[in-house]
Amino acid sequence: MKYLGIDESTLNKRDGIFTAKEISGQPILWSAIKDKFYDEKSEISSFLDEIIPKIDTIILTGAGTSAFIGLSLFGEIQRTTHVTTRSIATTDLVSHPQDYFSSESSILLISFARSGNSPESVATLRLADTYCKNCYHLVITCNQEGELAKYKVKNTRYSFILPPEANDKSLAMTGSYSGMLLSALLINDIAKNGDSNQMVLNAISTGETILNTYASELKNISDLPFTRAIFLGSGPQYGTAMESHLKLQELTDGQVICKYDSYLGFRHGPKAVVDEQTLMVYYFSNNPDVLRYEKDLVRGMNQGKKPLYQIGISRESLDDLTFDTQFKLPKLDTNDAESFLSVSNILFGQLLAFYKSMQLGLSPDSPSSSKAISRVVEGVTIY
Repeated sequence: MKYLGIDESTLNKRDGIFTAKEISGQPILWSAIKDKFYDEKSEISSFLDEIIPKIDTIILTGAGTSAFIGLSLFGEIQRTTHVTTRSIATTDLVSHPQDYFSSESSILLISFARSGNSPESVATLRLADTYCKNCYHLVITCNQEGELAKYKVKNTRYSFILPPEANDKSLAMTGSYSGMLLSALLINDIAKNGDSNQMVLNAISTGETILNTYASELKNISDLPFTRAIFLGSGPQYGTAMESHLKLQELTDGQVICKYDSYLGFRHGPKAVVDEQTLMVYYFSNNPDVLRYEKDLVRGMNQGKKPLYQIGISRESLDDLTFDTQFKLPKLDTNDAESFLSVSNILFGQLLAFYKSMQLGLSPDSPSSSKAISRVVEGVTIY
């Protein structure tokens, strides 16, 4: 049996079997999440119908990778609910709750967590209940036995527990990330009365193309001698860029230093890090108005040091731009929303991270040789 083109026996020896299975299993996972969502749709709808009229702010939160989910969601949720929506990490909320919570506010706190056992997760719920006039909770987690799933809040809550296979066994979050992101998009689509079923089918189709058609080329790219990598994205793809940078940095144990930015933001100083050992990865929007800005940045890469290799990832053909490799996502019968594109696009970052980890002789399931990072963060004291 092979996963991501590598024999199971090799993956077991290299301690990479869980990561390989979890990356390759995401399209199947997304289908299972869709089914579970539709089983619970009426209950979720009743919860939202009760809560949305009562609130003035929505906060999306999580720690580490779980925090990045909100960056791909907050604009979509704000446009749908017409409620001010912010993405704020639990690591910020715990240290400075007074900067984000107010006794005058009634909020919906949407919490994302794989295990639900990170110290900041439950602390954030407690602080929100303490500081806010009213706080309602939507918990999206992969572990029904986690502290977050079991925590008793003061006001109304709803917990959406992903299928068990979303609870990654490996150190790095892969299926759990895309699965929680998809779950939130489906829940948000209740208010839009959108064709969320078709959006999921689009994501599955795109994901299968990435895994079955592009994985081998990404493996070849991982063999290149890059020591830096930069991921760029706009809007929902900004969250994809941020998560991609962390995946590659985590799975290479910091041997590849990574950055992320928006296309417009990259011009304002961060471009200085580009050198001849840099891999550039461009996640392009499928919004033509946004795409104009993104194309301008790529054209501007001719000024300054040239990166080692440039990858373009887009739904549309970009024949007016030059890349070392362009991954063109398959054409669909129906257009997918920009936010749903972030569900499948993260596979590019995950695959690059996995293959580079293998190429460097590391163990993808537990790449941190010094144990500097762990599956559930340790050493945090909540005061």
